[in-house]
Amino acid sequence: MIVGVPKETFAGERRAALVPAALDRLAKINLDVVIEAGAGSSAGFSDEQYEHKGARIATRGDALAADVVLQVRALGANPEGSAADLDVMKSGAVLVAQCEPLSQPEQVQRAAERGITAFAMELIPRISRAQSMDVLSSMASIAGYKSVLMAANTLPKMFPMMITAAGTITPAKVFVVGAGVAGLQAISTARRLGAVVEAYDVRAAVKQEVESLGATFIELELETSAAEGKGGYAKALDEDFYRRQREMMLRVVAESDVVITTAAVPGKKAPILLTREMVDQMKPGAVVIDLAAERGGNCELTQPGETAMEHGVAIVGPVNLPSTIPFHASQMYARNLSNFLLLLAPEGEVNVNLEDEIIRETLLCHQGEVAHPMLRERLGLEPAAETQSEGS
Repeated sequence: MIVGVPKETFAGERRAALVPAALDRLAKINLDVVIEAGAGSSAGFSDEQYEHKGARIATRGDALAADVVLQVRALGANPEGSAADLDVMKSGAVLVAQCEPLSQPEQVQRAAERGITAFAMELIPRISRAQSMDVLSSMASIAGYKSVLMAANTLPKMFPMMITAAGTITPAKVFVVGAGVAGLQAISTARRLGAVVEAYDVRAAVKQEVESLGATFIELELETSAAEGKGGYAKALDEDFYRRQREMMLRVVAESDVVITTAAVPGKKAPILLTREMVDQMKPGAVVIDLAAERGGNCELTQPGETAMEHGVAIVGPVNLPSTIPFHASQMYARNLSNFLLLLAPEGEVNVNLEDEIIRETLLCHQGEVAHPMLRERLGLEPAAETQSEGS
């Protein structure tokens, strides 16, 4: 079976779906790998490094003509580029990538019409067996780390307390909203830089994790039992909840030098956690880093890809942060992807085993049909008939 890795075409995307070190594992199940020339160069991996590990360097057409195509962004995550790629891929081929299917289900329908079997890595269920394949967690850890570096670079203060001959410098106050993977990494990084860190999450169960990293957990008197949905992913709550949450967070936000927001719900617009009025209460020079900028932002003033200024407060809306650290982001993504591929093709041939929760939950389309129940619902399609597991 041939595995193809084309170069990423989404604007600004520097990651590679596979790195040379991942090829040894695929060789053990007799997979041949074809890499488009230059596919890893933006991440720091040369064609020669891939060739040294047994890959064949070829054209984009050769990589897309493979039995299995591995990408960082495909379908809804790269609509324009993916449209051209689907025209080259053969019917019956398998596509594994981040696909943003919940945001753009029509892209999945187009892949189904082309006879493609597609899997979305961002739908990996949050279960113990799937941790080594969890792309969202891997990329969120990078985003959380980089968000603190951006904040430190933007803030007109230093993070740590320093005692100098010129006097004592008080530490910066950082408030992290959301203690998922990105939030916990942001807390850890800010603490290492010497900041005083506070954090809040609708899930009270994460209090121990937050405190273990040296931060103070902010408790708000809100009912939060419905905040976690199926598979461990965040679940959207009603606007009344978010309104009361904003009111209670106002004091902490006003006293903070840096606010980092991380709240995102898969397939939906990010909830507004910081209003214009809340930003107005912040000190001049304060910084907001909105990690949900690509989903519309947790701050109503966020401009994706830009830094907005409001009353002396910088609101930074970074997009695709993992791509700004492409070497390690590619390493982590490739490990997630290769682990998934070893599950999908344990004997060197794809087996769409629908009895396996990981495969079933990530399968978008198969045999000419949209397979995922949530996508069928969004597309107005009838529920799919039961499909038997089979080789492909």
